[in-house]
Amino acid sequence: MPKTKTINLLPQEEFDVSTLGRILKWAMGTFRIIVIVTEMIVMTAFLSRFWLDAQNSDLNDAIAIKTAQISAQSDFEKQFRILQHKLSIFKTLTDSPQPSGKLNAISSKIPSDVILSGISVGDVSAQLNGVTLSEASIAKLLNGMKNEKSLKTVDLGSLSTSENDAAFTVFSVNIGY
Repeated sequence: MPKTKTINLLPQEEFDVSTLGRILKWAMGTFRIIVIVTEMIVMTAFLSRFWLDAQNSDLNDAIAIKTAQISAQSDFEKQFRILQHKLSIFKTLTDSPQPSGKLNAISSKIPSDVILSGISVGDVSAQLNGVTLSEASIAKLLNGMKNEKSLKTVDLGSLSTSENDAAFTVFSVNIGY
């Protein structure tokens, strides 16, 4: 039987001593450490996936619960918004100057011999149209309204005699409040 020889390309004694041998031995050890660290990182990422999946499932459940709560409260929210809108309309109506208060202040200053033929009431002004037998009644009306604190301006708009009866005086008064 023939004897076989084995050839070792990296001799053991000379390999540790030579520069090339030391570099190769260092590289093999370093690459082994790099492979081990990489495997540890991969295993950590693989195992953390279970924790992240559980956390994601918990968050999805919480979102579903909160969505159900919000949809259950939607009718109440709609009614609440409608009520708020009605209250804001009511507030604007109650905050605006009331013509009835102004009409009370105006009507208390009208002399008994003055007959009103028309009243026009706006948000910031009013106009009175009327007839009387004497111009003194018109002067009394104007003075009474000018002394009223809630009325800002009182002006005589027009003054003329009636077309139907010359004894009557037709007038108009513009009032600002």
